[in-house]
Amino acid sequence: MTRRFAMVVTATAVLIAGCGGAEDDAASTQETAPTTTVYEPGPFFGECGSITDAEVQSAFGAGPFAQITRNSVGCQWETTGFGGPGVSFSWYRGSPIGRERAGSELIGRPAKDIEIDGNPGFEAEQDTLCEIGVQFGDDFFHWSITYSLGPAARPPCDVGNELATLTVERKQ
Repeated sequence: MTRRFAMVVTATAVLIAGCGGAEDDAASTQETAPTTTVYEPGPFFGECGSITDAEVQSAFGAGPFAQITRNSVGCQWETTGFGGPGVSFSWYRGSPIGRERAGSELIGRPAKDIEIDGNPGFEAEQDTLCEIGVQFGDDFFHWSITYSLGPAARPPCDVGNELATLTVERKQ
């Protein structure tokens, strides 16, 4: 009888421990369950921000472009190849513009707030280089203009703002 009693007590203890563990696990799962946020896509900007090669050339004022690259995330216009004077456009879906702004500031290009047609953004300039980022909800686009080591044909942020304004005007 003592042995049977000990087995019943042990079995009961195991059941109680098992039940208690399940509740604790459920509670901890509920506490640490990740939250999901709904991504709200912004407008469509078209290939290269809906800007033609001729418009980029006219705004940039240097060139001609020796190489033009287009891919699924942006475009690049280069006068002498990688590292030379050029213009680039990138479009980011569901990505925070603050990270791009912080990156500019980290490498010595202090950013200032701008607004184009009611859309917030930033402008970061240093010497012959300028970056313009404009936000649309969870998306943003980015123009980068560099005259590299050569003299700037135009102030780089004038070029960037002109191209960014055209991109905003042509959004779909």
